Amino acid sequence: MSEFIVAFRRLAIPYWKSEEKWRAFALLAVIVAFNLGAVYFTVEINLWYKTFYNVLQNYKKAAFLPVILRFCLLAGAYIFLLVYAQYLAQMLQIRWRNWLTDKYLKEWLNHKAYYRINFDGAATDNPDQRISEDIDSYISQTISLGTSLLSSVASLLSFLGILWILSGSLPIPLGAHSFTIPGYMVWLALIYAVVGTWVTIRVGNPLVRLNFDQQRYEADFRFSMVRVRENSESIALYGGEGQEQTHLMGRFKRLLENFWKIMKRQKRLAWVTYSYSQAAVIFPLLMAAPRYFSHQMNLGGLMQTADAFGQVQTSLSFLVTSYATIASWHAVINRLLGFSKTMDRLESTELLPGTKCMCAPDKVIKIESFNVSLPDGKRLVKDLALNIEAGTHLLITGPSGCGKSTLIRALAGIWPFCEGTSTTPESCRIMFLPQKPYLPLGTLRNALCYPHSNGCGPEDLVHVLERCGLAHLIGALDKDDNWSHVLSLGEQQRLAFARILLVKPDFVFLDEATASVDEKSEADLYKELQDNLPCSAVVSVGHRATIVSWHSEALTFQGDASWVRSSLAGKSLGIRA
Repeated sequence: MSEFIVAFRRLAIPYWKSEEKWRAFALLAVIVAFNLGAVYFTVEINLWYKTFYNVLQNYKKAAFLPVILRFCLLAGAYIFLLVYAQYLAQMLQIRWRNWLTDKYLKEWLNHKAYYRINFDGAATDNPDQRISEDIDSYISQTISLGTSLLSSVASLLSFLGILWILSGSLPIPLGAHSFTIPGYMVWLALIYAVVGTWVTIRVGNPLVRLNFDQQRYEADFRFSMVRVRENSESIALYGGEGQEQTHLMGRFKRLLENFWKIMKRQKRLAWVTYSYSQAAVIFPLLMAAPRYFSHQMNLGGLMQTADAFGQVQTSLSFLVTSYATIASWHAVINRLLGFSKTMDRLESTELLPGTKCMCAPDKVIKIESFNVSLPDGKRLVKDLALNIEAGTHLLITGPSGCGKSTLIRALAGIWPFCEGTSTTPESCRIMFLPQKPYLPLGTLRNALCYPHSNGCGPEDLVHVLERCGLAHLIGALDKDDNWSHVLSLGEQQRLAFARILLVKPDFVFLDEATASVDEKSEADLYKELQDNLPCSAVVSVGHRATIVSWHSEALTFQGDASWVRSSLAGKSLGIRA
């Protein structure tokens, strides 16, 4: 319980100390006031019960309509407070969610945590689901349970005295003697609630873990379907529908099996809670009946006592009636806390723990004693020494799987399994192009300017599209579409080269960035780099012999972590082989 309280405080306190705190506290104060007001009118309605049933019992026809009118006024005020308490609670929920989502997105995107989380030993599953769904569930359930608990406490304090007075004393004969229990209905309500709570906890406790797992299985299943949608063309060409069906149903089967466990556990819990709630209807009438039939109270007093008992018993049974929600809430808090701990660990851990990174005024990237490995420890590159000066055109070659692309990731500073010394020039623009470019959702203009906003003029965009063989897309610059599906992979690679011409970086790293274009287009793209970026260093990873002529040096990996750097002196830049 103490660990759970610490976890809850860790998730909740930052918002209430943020720049939003005054608005949040103001909303909370009004919500609390409205809920307390609703409790006040509940007390008034309880007093109304006595008057109403006494009017019925005594056949006071003239008093009937005024009593009904009073109920309408009380009920109207009660409904008004409940409606606006709910509305303001939703307002607080959306403001809190907006703030917390922004915070979690920053933590996820900063320090490249969204990428590094894949290499974390205790990987957090489906971070997207934790941000999009778990935050909403956590906040809505926190507010709902908080307001319910507040109403329960206020109702308990309000009706406890009423029930104590109404229930009177119960004489208990014991042989020749007898003793009385003052306020016996209060003690009965307490015993009733304690027994119900104990049974509920024993039956419902496994739901916490089951709900935690259910959220994970749901997210895994949804992610698998998103993967099918994103790779629909490849799956269609392979004819992999059967394999995908098997895989998806395998994910769904785990979800289904866990849901059956939840159903069975909730069925047991439902037996307890429904039986408990229905017994609470008749239990106070049975307990108060002796005093009624002995003429110690009238019908109005009996109904008022039953209602007061119900209010006290409901308040004391908060845990019983809310246990399923509390179990789900507990699971959501555990998931969010796990995500927060992972983000904190990634933030406090160096991105490249074994690498010494320095900055230098010279326009040269220096790599010394650089080792690159796989996560399992297998060495890909050993003791690499490399200087990349301005104007250098370096080709990295070698057999597939020897670590060429992994080296590019290490030079980009996102591969954690490396060590050595890297020196990067100050105030230089460095650009990395993967084999499959990333095109964000939105307009083609945004995709072309990515990762920057629309900071480029229309003339510049038109110019680079024409130079990269994409003139047919000029009219679609402001069209909103899923461009990674609209454009072919070759067109996407030409679009990535257009980005280079817009940014004009000092160092360009191309990881098989022309593998999907034809040889003539490849030559045209490299010529554009040569003409427009004559002083920039270009480092290419590739297998095609056609790109050799555009480079002056080669770094060849042997496949056993060794490497050879050689000059391509026989081939002049700009002369195709």
